[in-house]
Amino acid sequence: MKSAMKATVIASAALAVAAEEGSPIAKVIQMISELQSKVLGEGETAQKEYEEFAEWCEENSKNLQFEIKTAKGEVEELTATIEELDSNAVALNSKIEELAAAMSADEADLKAATDVRNAEAADFAAEEKELVADIDTLARAVGILEKEMAKGGASMMQLKTAKNVVQAMNVLVQASALNSVDADKLTALVQSSQMSDDDSLGAPDVAAYEGQSGGIVDTINDLKEKAEAQLDAARKKETAAANKFAMVEQSLQDELKVAAKDTAAAKKSLAEGAEKKAIAKGDLDVTSKDLAEDTSALSDLHNECMTKAEEYEAAVKSRGDELAALAKAKEIIIEATGGAASFLQMESSPKMQAIHFVRDLARRTNAPALAQLASRMANVRSGDVFAKVKGLIGDMIEKLEQEAADDATEKAYCDKEMAETTAKKEEQETAIKKLSTKIDQAAARSAKLQEEIATLGKELSDLAASQAAMDKMRNEEKATFTANEAETSKGLDGIKLALKTLRDYYAKADKAHGSSDSAAGGIVSLLEVCESDFTKALAEMRATEEASAADYEKQTKENAVLKQTKEQDVKYKTKESVGLDKSASEMTSDRSGVQTELDAVNEYLDKLKDRCVAKAESYSDKKAAREAEIAGLNEALQILDSAALLQTKKSLRGVRKH
Repeated sequence: MKSAMKATVIASAALAVAAEEGSPIAKVIQMISELQSKVLGEGETAQKEYEEFAEWCEENSKNLQFEIKTAKGEVEELTATIEELDSNAVALNSKIEELAAAMSADEADLKAATDVRNAEAADFAAEEKELVADIDTLARAVGILEKEMAKGGASMMQLKTAKNVVQAMNVLVQASALNSVDADKLTALVQSSQMSDDDSLGAPDVAAYEGQSGGIVDTINDLKEKAEAQLDAARKKETAAANKFAMVEQSLQDELKVAAKDTAAAKKSLAEGAEKKAIAKGDLDVTSKDLAEDTSALSDLHNECMTKAEEYEAAVKSRGDELAALAKAKEIIIEATGGAASFLQMESSPKMQAIHFVRDLARRTNAPALAQLASRMANVRSGDVFAKVKGLIGDMIEKLEQEAADDATEKAYCDKEMAETTAKKEEQETAIKKLSTKIDQAAARSAKLQEEIATLGKELSDLAASQAAMDKMRNEEKATFTANEAETSKGLDGIKLALKTLRDYYAKADKAHGSSDSAAGGIVSLLEVCESDFTKALAEMRATEEASAADYEKQTKENAVLKQTKEQDVKYKTKESVGLDKSASEMTSDRSGVQTELDAVNEYLDKLKDRCVAKAESYSDKKAAREAEIAGLNEALQILDSAALLQTKKSLRGVRKH
């Protein structure tokens, strides 16, 4: 470059005279100079374009790298989410299988218990029917015997009737409802009656008949009471078995309901997880595709920028080689035709040429300092003009070079600080974004937990109120049962005592007077019905009380378990909510600290922009302009040096002539 400028300055000095005569040499040198100027102009344009392209490469590369970093983070989060959902799905499927197995076992147990209960109920129904029939038969037999005994004398018809009763007793003896001892006793009485009847050809003795009949009646009454007791025991056993089955059935049904509810919840969670997984997989596919595209784009951008840089370096080298060749050619031509400069006669021509050159340079670059320099050069009129003008130009060149060095230092500082501050800003903004997301998630989870805690609190309150109502109802039922049982038992005892009293009285009366009162028989029959009703009512009352007590105990235990479960849920959810609130508070404090740092970074970045960015002229433009000014001033110096050289040669030729 320096050799080219030197050749250009020498050629300019020679052309000042040679061009006036239309010398071919001058035209050649002029064409070379014009070509040099064109090449230099193209180089400046290419440099400016390359600097803009390099800035574009840097900005796009930074943006793509940030997008790639963000996409990789999203891919990691989505992959972790999918893995977590897969793990949850495995756990939910296992839970569903366990619940299905438990439900199958409960259903089998319920079916088995139901089959056993049905069999027990059928056996009880058959036994009850048989016992009721036996009791009815015994009651009617006693009634018939008592009526026959009450008539006193025994006619032939009465004997036949008694015989019929004996035959009925004989059938009853064979009934399965009587145990062997009672059956043997009744059989002996019946056989004794038959023998007395068979041994007498005439009418039986009344006293003998009454004695036999009285023994049979007592035996039948005993059997009737035993049958009634057996029926009462069977009914109690049936009631207890039914209550026990009801409790087992209720327990199994409750377990089935809970298992069905848990299964539905697990299936719902499984479906929701599958939906979330599908969304996450879709997002992962899109993000992975974007990541691949960004990675490919970054690689393409890198290749493009490297190719452009290589092309720019090759073009710079090519232009340098071309300028060197042109400068060499001009230098050879000027040295070979150096005598053409002898036509320079005027001392002021080099000075004026340099002044005009500086003025043109000031006008082209719009530099007030160069215009002032040209004026100062024009005012130099005494002494060593060339030396003074060269000194002015040299001072200006030194000043411009110092400014260029200062600007380069400022540019390096600005680039370094802007890059580091921008990176710090992006880092802190990313940190704030992540903290904000975590804070929002913690707040949302805490709010949800608070809602669940409030719901659990209401459920516990409702459960306590329900238990209190149950306790009150149970106490009232218990008190009512105790009072009713005592009253019913007292009434039953009274009826039994009245029956016994009437039966004893009428039995003695019949023996004494030999007559029977049909009204008294009706009273006894009515009392017997009352006794049966009171006995049945007392049994039902006790069965109902037992069932109510069992239901109360079962429900109370279930409420206690449910209360404990809900209280534990409240405890753990409260603990988790408090932890989330604490974590959110800590993260909020951290975010405030990061925000304070970010505010300071933004403030510093704004100052850097005011210092480094917010300027009318970019560094590259200012650098190019200053380099053009320095090159122009160097060229002016070359003009003066060439003029001084020509002046020296002219003086030497004058000396030789003398």
